Amino acid sequence: MSDTNDATDAADAADPEPGGLARWYGAGPLHLLALLASLALTGYAVERLVAVRPLAVALWFVGAAVVHDLILLPLYSLADLSARSVLRHRAERPPGVAWINHLRVPAFLSGLLLLVWFPLILGLSVPYPGATGLSEEVYLGRWLAITAVLFGGSAVALAVRLRRARPRGARRGGARRGGGRRGGGVRES
Repeated sequence: MSDTNDATDAADAADPEPGGLARWYGAGPLHLLALLASLALTGYAVERLVAVRPLAVALWFVGAAVVHDLILLPLYSLADLSARSVLRHRAERPPGVAWINHLRVPAFLSGLLLLVWFPLILGLSVPYPGATGLSEEVYLGRWLAITAVLFGGSAVALAVRLRRARPRGARRGGARRGGGRRGGGVRES
């Protein structure tokens, strides 16, 4: 029995077709290539940073993990639970559309932009104007505009998904009266 399994495993490993790789790896060859390229780029960046400032990189890594786990995770978990509980009590539920992701994705992207650019958005970067000659006053407005576009695009995507998920009769404003005849109304005899 062991010989048969070994032969099958060897055949799967030597299988040049994507089905064999997908069975062994779990995804296609393009995904594996992208993963390896991102790992190589990450390794290069870490090597360059650690060579210049090893203590600062270690401190940043530990600090990021602590801040995420102790501050950010509870905050966005609470926000997610609040949004779900507020919207759960609605009388009418959307048919089969995962609406919460249309709230999570723009909130995540907006929060990520805020996290990366917060010194400029909040006007806390003292050497920035002197070093670059650029004003930091435009960043708050631009971040708010990007946030509005993200939530607006997500709302449009949700509206399109809700429209597609509705039954055909409900798309035209409900069922027609009179059994679907153009004349409408019920005939009187």
